[in-house]
Amino acid sequence: MNITSKTARISGLLYLIVVLCGILSLAYVPSVTESSKDGATLVATIRSHESLFRLGVAAGLICYTAFLLLPLVLYRLLAPFGQNAAIAMVALATASVPIAFANMAYRINVLSLLGDEPGLAALAPAALELQVLMALESYWNGIFILKIFWGLWLLPFGWLLFRSRLIPRAFGVLLMAGCVGYLVTFFGRLLMPECAELSFTRYISLPGSIGEIGTCLWLLIMGARERPIAAPFTPATVDRP
Repeated sequence: MNITSKTARISGLLYLIVVLCGILSLAYVPSVTESSKDGATLVATIRSHESLFRLGVAAGLICYTAFLLLPLVLYRLLAPFGQNAAIAMVALATASVPIAFANMAYRINVLSLLGDEPGLAALAPAALELQVLMALESYWNGIFILKIFWGLWLLPFGWLLFRSRLIPRAFGVLLMAGCVGYLVTFFGRLLMPECAELSFTRYISLPGSIGEIGTCLWLLIMGARERPIAAPFTPATVDRP
């Protein structure tokens, strides 16, 4: 296995960890534990699925750790095809990680609120439920802000993949389209809250999702084409009379 392909497979493995842990922490666990907006029902559901809620927190922390390492490995793979774009890719991706770790504290706060601390017993049920609702609302607002970075880093990443030809260029196009989808969704919901109810918003992020999952699996399974290496310069032989 050549160095390029080995680096590609390492990045593919890290990307797979990001994808799987992200799905678990951002989609599956909330769909089970946060299916109700009623405070009493929400608290009861989280308590009855506390182990799953904790698993979601752990998965989120693993996801963000892998996402910190992923652009560093991708930099090694893609920097020869555009130094400035590779730096931008790393900067935009890693900038989101401290925010993501800090944002996870809101979910840990929920566990603390539902814990066995003696002082919590004096808290009225309605007040407790309100604090849990506010902690989770703050968490999802943080995720909303993080989507800016999760979208922006796809632009230089997709451009570098498109330019490098290390994997099929279609993945690069899908990733760049994913950047546009993230930004349109973010600013649409921010400026026009009713935009979230429009049918097209369900599909605008689809190219990015296909691009990220496809890129992840291609890098992991297929690796990457070897970079072309320029032939060394050899002086021309001159025939002497």
